[in-house]
This record gives sequence, C-alpha cells and structure tokens, in this order.
Amino acid sequence: MRTLLPAKNGLHGTLMVPGDKSISHRAIMLGAISHGDTMIHHFLNGEDCLSTMQAFRELGVVIEQVDDDVLVHGQGFKGLKQARRPLNMGNSGTTTRLMMGILAGTNFTTTLIGDSSLQSRPMKRVSQPLEVFGGEVELTPNGTLPAKIIGHPLHHAEYDMTVASAQVKSALIFAALQADGKSTIIEKLPTRNHTEIMLQQFGAEIMMSNDRTISVTPYQHLTGQVVEVPGDISSAAFFLVAGTIIPNSKLTLQHVNLNPTRTGIIQVLRKMGADLSIEELPTKGEPLGNITVKSSELRPINIGPTMIPSLIDELPLVALLAACARGQGKITGAEELRVKETDRIKTVVEELRKLGVHVKELRDGMIIDGQPTWQVRNSQLASHGDHRIGMMNAVAALKASNELTLIGEDAINVSYPDFFNDLETLAGRN
Repeated sequence: MRTLLPAKNGLHGTLMVPGDKSISHRAIMLGAISHGDTMIHHFLNGEDCLSTMQAFRELGVVIEQVDDDVLVHGQGFKGLKQARRPLNMGNSGTTTRLMMGILAGTNFTTTLIGDSSLQSRPMKRVSQPLEVFGGEVELTPNGTLPAKIIGHPLHHAEYDMTVASAQVKSALIFAALQADGKSTIIEKLPTRNHTEIMLQQFGAEIMMSNDRTISVTPYQHLTGQVVEVPGDISSAAFFLVAGTIIPNSKLTLQHVNLNPTRTGIIQVLRKMGADLSIEELPTKGEPLGNITVKSSELRPINIGPTMIPSLIDELPLVALLAACARGQGKITGAEELRVKETDRIKTVVEELRKLGVHVKELRDGMIIDGQPTWQVRNSQLASHGDHRIGMMNAVAALKASNELTLIGEDAINVSYPDFFNDLETLAGRN
C-alpha cells in the first residue's frame, strides 16, 4: 500500500526509462540458442525478464550479470539440457509462450509452471498452432498451465494465424527454426517484430514481406552478438501520458525504442492534441530517439481494431487519456485485453469509475465520457495484481485533486522496479 499526493507543480526533468522488456526477453533467448557469447547492455532487471534468465540457467546455459549488463554463453539449440525440475515462469506470459516454441524441438520433456495469474491465462493459442509443426504440448483441460512440452523433431509448415499476437508468432518462428524445411507464418494483423529483427542480427535466414508474411529457413548455427537494449516505449508511455495530463509539466525521455510496431501510443497522443516532439537518434539496430512532452488539453479519440496491436500494452493509458479529454472517446476491437495479466477491460473500467469517470464497458472495449477534472468517489485504487494497471493508477493519482492510496503496487516490479522513485523524482519530491 502506498499513498500518492497530487503533483501540483507538474512533472519536470529528463529520464532514461529501463530497457525494453520485449527485447530483453528475446536477447536472453537468442543468446542462449546461439553459438558463442552474447553481451546485453541496458537489460531490464524486472521480475519477468529475470524469469527468462533463470529458466535458461536451469536448461544448462551459463549467464553472468553485473547490474544491467548480461553475458550469455550460448550453446545452440542442441546445447540445451533437460531441467531437473519444472521451470517456473513466474508471471511472464512472454517467457512461457516463447519457451514453448523453443522447447518443442528439443529431445527432452519440460514442464512449465507459473503463478496464479499466469496459470489462468490461455495457452492453447500457442499449443494448437505448434501442433501444425509437429509440436506436442499437454495443458490442463482448461488450456492453461502447467504445460508439459514433449520435445521431438519438427516439420515445416505454412500457418495462417487466427490471433494477432507477437508472442504466438515468435513461438512459431522458434519452432520453424528447428523444422526440416522452410516455413511460412502469416499474421492476422502486423504485430511487434522484435524477434524477426533480432534473429536477422544473429544470422538467421528470415524474411518479412507484405507486413504480415514471415518466411523462416531452418538455421542451426546462430552466432552470439552485442545487443544494446533501447528504453521501453511501454514504460515511457506512462511518463508521456503523465506529462500530458498533469498541468505545468515538461519531460524528456531519452533513448526510447521507436519501432513502428510499438509506437501506437505516440500516434494516439498526437491525434488527441498532445504537445510532443521526437529527436531521432542514429542507431544500427531498432530505431530510437528522445521524446519531449508538455502538458496540454486533449480532444477525444476513437480507437479501432487496426490500431490495437501497436499499443496493446498501452490501452489502459489510452483509456486514462480519454478520461482527461473533453468529450466522449471509444475503444473497440480490444478483446485481447481480457486475457492479459488481468481482464484489463474490466479492471480499467472499475478503476476509472473510482475516479468519478463515466465509463461504459463493452465486450471488446469501452466508451469513456472524458472531463479535464474528476470528482473522485473512492480514494483507494487497486492494481488487481497487474503491473500496467498499477502504473496507470499511479499516474491518475498524480493528476487527481486529492491524496489517493494505491493497493497492490508491488505488481509493478515485474516490469519497472524503480517506477515510483522515478515518478517522485520528476515530481520534485526526492
């Protein structure tokens, strides 16, 4: 439990947010299945990424760490060894789903477990398409963890995805790398492409065309690399929104990942009238830049299905932005939110209503009647065990006109352990 006071003087300063969560996960994974050493700089030390690191250690991979520098001694796919016990995924859906694809082609059996939240999340969306490649994954009757992955040789396939999910896509790419021939994966909608970009860096023969088609040629000898992890746009988004909705604010966020598959939140902010500028920086890998934002009044926005994949993790923040705009906003096509760490449609609606915002819950989203100031009805905001809901609540608390109490804020540690320290520093309270 934590109490937050309004940021009456606004937020000011410059901040480098933690390393990108998605890229940190994948850097460990690719380092482990490559040959030779992979050096990772600005690794995210959140609980989810540490779950990925620990899983590969239990699979026999030697990994050294000093602060946010990580050295992975890769052994290739065939160098992975059977774990002596079930691998604990913690709360990490990314670790779980991508590991299914990696482990499907091994010559041993592995069991994956997780915390109560993770063990309620759907996994058939990965296990069923893996079957097309010859993978074998046993789940509970409800299609959830624990998962038993029975590794054996995989065959090539062409698969047309039924859900827009970067996690499912990445699991299939990892399986295709171990198959007996060239495979093709066709996305329902374009999703974040960090796996494809990083695999090319490590030497894989993988081609992307038409925004949705990925061709994967089996390649057993990936080579270790140096990976510079950019700042996480999903973490930066909380400060971009805070700097926009809290009066008298001006913030600069440095070295933020600007991958076009992840910048939906920037498009939304601009469409709503936010005062935002970007300085692009030279880079050999993923695009990155410095983002400066100033407080401004907002206009309402309607978000539909085509935009959802590029801001799936930021949709709670989009709802908060809509709650601060003058007029009615709408989010649709976001049913994927119901199977995140929590049912994020339900939890966002519940927390916004506590702030005095009029919200109508839809099957696939919500309708929000925004207003620049709120009449808070409940001074206690709950994370529901979801890190992104917890951070949304913290930003809302700084915007509110009176002191609010945050419950379950420890959930934020899975992606941003220093979140409150950074927030209070920008508010001039550290």
